[in-house]
Amino acid sequence: MENITFHNPGLLYLLLLLIPLIAWYVWKQSSMQASIRLSSVKGFARTPKTYKYYLRHVPAALRILGLAALIIALARPQSTDNWSNTSTEGIDIVIALDISGSMLAEDFSPNRLEAAKKDAIRFISGRPNDRIGLVVFSGESFTQCPLTTDHAVLINLINDVKQGMIEDGTAIGLGLANAVSRLKESTAMSKVVILMTDGVNNQGEVPPLTAAEIGKTFGIRIYTIGVGTEGKAPYPVTDMFGNKRYQQMDVEIDEEVLTQIAQTTDGKYFRATDNERLEEVYTEIDKLEKSKIEVKEYSKKNEEYLPWVLLAGILLLLELGLRNSILRYVP
Repeated sequence: MENITFHNPGLLYLLLLLIPLIAWYVWKQSSMQASIRLSSVKGFARTPKTYKYYLRHVPAALRILGLAALIIALARPQSTDNWSNTSTEGIDIVIALDISGSMLAEDFSPNRLEAAKKDAIRFISGRPNDRIGLVVFSGESFTQCPLTTDHAVLINLINDVKQGMIEDGTAIGLGLANAVSRLKESTAMSKVVILMTDGVNNQGEVPPLTAAEIGKTFGIRIYTIGVGTEGKAPYPVTDMFGNKRYQQMDVEIDEEVLTQIAQTTDGKYFRATDNERLEEVYTEIDKLEKSKIEVKEYSKKNEEYLPWVLLAGILLLLELGLRNSILRYVP
């Protein structure tokens, strides 16, 4: 109890009300008289007392103790001076996702974009302590979600991502520069960009390697992922009659540039050729960025009222049960 304080200590004065309650009970017991007068009680002198005689004051004691416990709970006892060892990831992550038209190719199920969104959500769900953001790009780039620990909001925003939100094309450098700008002011122990694309940089005024050099300047590690099967991939198109058909599209991923981006920032390049491999890539990145930092924290306040509430409830229920069963008074 030496480490216990009270949020509402003034309520403890209510314990003083128990004194007149006890006094009233004692007075009531002493004033109780038999309702039948006998000429002599000598014949009852040897009558043994039952257990009920010795327990007759228990209900009153339980009620007083229950009320005392309830008053203490209302005063909100709190423990202090608690030191605890916790671990934190200390990592800020921005996912830069390509949403160009080629991401609709169906060499992944149901297509590259939906597969990428699904695995990104799974990755986010496994890192509850990290701040994570989302940047999308095609011919242009914008921040879909800034760094946040509210992963429910982030996941909803990822689900809202669709091809055609912005001008088509593949501006890898612009998307990477946008992601880097989200992290340059971060004070996290580790700053990471996960860049996912299925094409070659063909738009935007920022060259991909220039954006990588900027990221290196700010201590940002970049993991790059090339998404697409080998050779050709089926791409859905709609003909003049509104019918959906497929045409085989060449898979062109600038693996050389993506590798250089990763190497420049001490990151790593991955190639994902199907759903299973894409899932493995995210798992590998998850493992690479799992260096936890042990932190000793001082916990200022811990609420301790719940045991007192439970104790009060138990005592009052027990008092009610005894008073209405084996220790019931007969009028």
